[in-house]
Amino acid sequence: MTLFEPEIDPSKNWLPQDGTVNYYGKLLNKKDADFYLSNLLDNIDWRNDEAIIFGKLIITKRKVAWYGEKPFSYTYSNTTKHALPWTQALLDLKTLIEQNTGETFNSCLLNLYHDGSEGMAWHSDGEKDLKKNGAIASLSFGAERKFAFKHKDTKEKVQLVLEHGSLLIMKDETQTHWLHRLPPTKLITTPRVNLTFRTIIEN
Repeated sequence: MTLFEPEIDPSKNWLPQDGTVNYYGKLLNKKDADFYLSNLLDNIDWRNDEAIIFGKLIITKRKVAWYGEKPFSYTYSNTTKHALPWTQALLDLKTLIEQNTGETFNSCLLNLYHDGSEGMAWHSDGEKDLKKNGAIASLSFGAERKFAFKHKDTKEKVQLVLEHGSLLIMKDETQTHWLHRLPPTKLITTPRVNLTFRTIIEN
């Protein structure tokens, strides 16, 4: 019996209404994806994420980094970060995504999940600094993880598995009407690095 990967249609919208999510599958082969995973783990200025929730400072196990074409300030969870200059690897990946999607981006928020115990709760990327209804490109390296969407009104859910070297695009009214999350799992013992390329609008 021959096993093969089913054809992935990047034009397919995974959401039934009120937004657009396109999954491109593996944008990089395993060798290149392994190279970038190692490069990002070693060369990104990773920091524990901080959030102020109900007036209390919370420091997460998950690590984050923020890069861009300018030292943009970006505020979420009541904390403000300033973008570091692009690394060559991030520039190369940004170019690859832009060539495949026709979108453009000026910044990237990176997340490092050390294992499956670390995840992300339901949220939407609706910060006022972001281009409204603009595309957000999510590039994944490392452990395959489930990624879920939930409609804010109907509570309908959609779930995908994000592969090593794969690209997901969220755009149009997705952030207005849908939440998304990375659920924790005890089954995963290896790290995952996620890059979300986005467009910051300066006031």
